[in-house]
Amino acid sequence: MSELLDYLVQNEQDFRPARLPALYSDFTPLRTINPDGFNANLSAWKRGLSSALLAGHAPSRSPQRSHFILEIDDSLLRSLETKKYGQPLSLGTVLAEAVATNEMMPLPTFTKSRESIYYKSWGSLGLGVMTWGLRTAGVLGQPGANGKMPKGQFVVLSNLETGAKLFDGQARNRTSRFERTFSKNHFRRTFEHLLGDGVTMSEADFDVLLTFLSRDKALLATDGTTVKIRSPDATGADAAAITQEDTAIASLKELTEDLGKQTDALNKRIDELALGAQAAVAKKNRVAALAALKSKKRAEAQLATRYATLSQLEEVAAKVEQAADNVQLVGVMRSSTAALKSLNAQTGGVDEVDAIVDRLREQMGEVDEVGNVIAEAGPAGTVDEAEVDDEFEAMLAEERRKEDEAQQAKEAEETRRRLAELEKLGPVGRPETPVTAASNSLEDMSLEEPLKE
Repeated sequence: MSELLDYLVQNEQDFRPARLPALYSDFTPLRTINPDGFNANLSAWKRGLSSALLAGHAPSRSPQRSHFILEIDDSLLRSLETKKYGQPLSLGTVLAEAVATNEMMPLPTFTKSRESIYYKSWGSLGLGVMTWGLRTAGVLGQPGANGKMPKGQFVVLSNLETGAKLFDGQARNRTSRFERTFSKNHFRRTFEHLLGDGVTMSEADFDVLLTFLSRDKALLATDGTTVKIRSPDATGADAAAITQEDTAIASLKELTEDLGKQTDALNKRIDELALGAQAAVAKKNRVAALAALKSKKRAEAQLATRYATLSQLEEVAAKVEQAADNVQLVGVMRSSTAALKSLNAQTGGVDEVDAIVDRLREQMGEVDEVGNVIAEAGPAGTVDEAEVDDEFEAMLAEERRKEDEAQQAKEAEETRRRLAELEKLGPVGRPETPVTAASNSLEDMSLEEPLKE
C-alpha cells in the first residue's frame, strides 16, 4: 500500500474498507441516475486528496513535498492502485470536476492572474447563469463529463484557505509597523513552519501562498522584495503600497538577524578552538595549540566587531520603531482632531448649547409650576408628614415588642429544658467528711434516750 493510500485509509472516514468498492468503481454514470451517490463519491475523493496533500503525503517529483500544489499525472494513479480494486476508475472525472469548478486551478493560470480569483465581473456572472441554464436543459454537458484526467500542477484552493487562516492567526499579534515589515527571505524564514512544527513549505508553496495572501486575501502588500502585513485598520491604495521606509525597515531587520546568526556561529567556533587548544596542550603539541589560540583570538576580535555593529543596528532599529509608532500616533491624533471638530460643529457651539440649556431650564420650571398648582387644587391628597412618622414609630415599637416576647419565650423554654435534665439525673450525694458525719450523728440522737455510761 502506497503512502498516499495508507494515509487515506487511516485518516479519512470516507475511505473505510466498506466504501472502497464504490470509490474505486466507475461511478460517472451515477451523475444522472443517482446524483446523491455521485456527489458523495466525488466529495470523498476531493476532500481526501486535499487532506493528503496538506499533510504532505501526495506524490511529488521534487524532493521537498508540496502542501498547496497537487501534481496530477500517471504517478498519482499508481499511488492509489490496490491489488484488490486496481486503480480508481473515476479519478479523471473527479479531477476534471474540481478543475472545472475552480476548486483546483492550473498553476500558471493562478500565478499569472492579475485580478483576484474571487473577482467576478458582471459579464462572467451572466455567462455563468447562461451556462448553468444550458447544462440544466441538457444542451451542454456537465463539467468533467468526459472523464478525461487533466495533467499538470494544480493549486488546491481549500488548502490555501487553510494556510491563510493559520497565517492570519499568527500575524494578528503583530501590531507595530516594524513587526509587520519583512524582506522576502526574512518573511519566509519567519513563517516557513506555518503549517506546523516539523512541516516546512517548499519554495513553490511559499510563492503561491504569498500571491494568495496579497492578491486574493489582501492580508499582505509586496513588491517582490519587501513584504508588509497590512494593518486591519489601513484601507485604500496606501495600505497596499510598499514605501521606501518599508524597504529600509525590512533591510534593517534582515541585517540584524544575519548578524545575530554570525555572532552565534563565532561563539561556537571560539568554544571549539578553546577545546582544540586544550587538547593540543594535553598532547604536548605546541604548534597546534598556538595555532588554535591564534585562531581563537582572531575569532574573538571578529566577535567583538560583530557585537558592536549589532548593538548599533539594534539602537537604530529601536529609533526607527519609535519613529514609526510616532507616525501612527500622530495619524490617530489627526483623525481624532477632525472627529472632535465635526462633533463640536454638530453641537452648534457654546452659545447654542447655552441657549438650549436655558430653554430646558425654562421648561422644567414650567413643569414645577404646573405641579404646584395641581397640588394646591387638591389638598385632600396632601400627605401629613407627622402622621407618617407616628405610624412608623408605632410599627417599630410593635416590632420590638414581638422580638422581646420571642426572646423571653426562648429563654423560658431553655430554662424548662435544663430543669428537666436535672430531674432525670436525680439527687446527687455529697461526700462524707468528719463534719458531715458528726452532723448526721446529732440528727440521729433523741432527747428521750438515756445516755450510755
